Amino acid sequence: MRFMNHVLTVGLGVLGAGLVASLPAAAGDMVEMDSAQVETTEEMQEQAEEMQAEETTETTIVDVASSSGEFEILVAAVEAAGLVEVLSGEGPFTVFAPTDAAFEALPEGALEALLMPENQALLAQILTYHVVSGTVTSGDLVEGDVATVEGSDVTVSLGDSVMVNDATVVMPDIEASNGVIHVIDKVIIPPSLLSELDVEKPAL
Repeated sequence: MRFMNHVLTVGLGVLGAGLVASLPAAAGDMVEMDSAQVETTEEMQEQAEEMQAEETTETTIVDVASSSGEFEILVAAVEAAGLVEVLSGEGPFTVFAPTDAAFEALPEGALEALLMPENQALLAQILTYHVVSGTVTSGDLVEGDVATVEGSDVTVSLGDSVMVNDATVVMPDIEASNGVIHVIDKVIIPPSLLSELDVEKPAL
């Protein structure tokens, strides 16, 4: 009987020692698992932050125009006039943006002449005539004269369609991070430049 008790005691001791010996390894495995989980969580958080940063990246007026297939000439003109930095700035600006077809409708040779380096100032004057300070959505437009960044006024008319001088707004309210774009179907020219470009004065 004593022998059996001794064997049982020794057996239990060995079993207990084995369990105790195995505890550090198990705990270590748990620590390793926790570390892996932390790393995975951190990676997921970093990915989420990167995605959020991409979603909130500012898309300026120049970015919007560049990404559209309708404003290739406008973008080229903005670059030639040295206005990319200005129209990518804080603003806000409202831009009445002529389509490529609108630029192509200018008198023969006018566009090519405007894009020449020696006519940069003239081109900048025409382009800034299409820009109004502030964000003016279609709902904010009112009839009458509106001062442009160029310095001259454009005349806004409201009716069956919205007119800016003799140009029709064909697509309003394209939002950008630094303003809004209204697409127009004609290039509008400052009155002081009409004779220089051999363009008829619009009927207002």
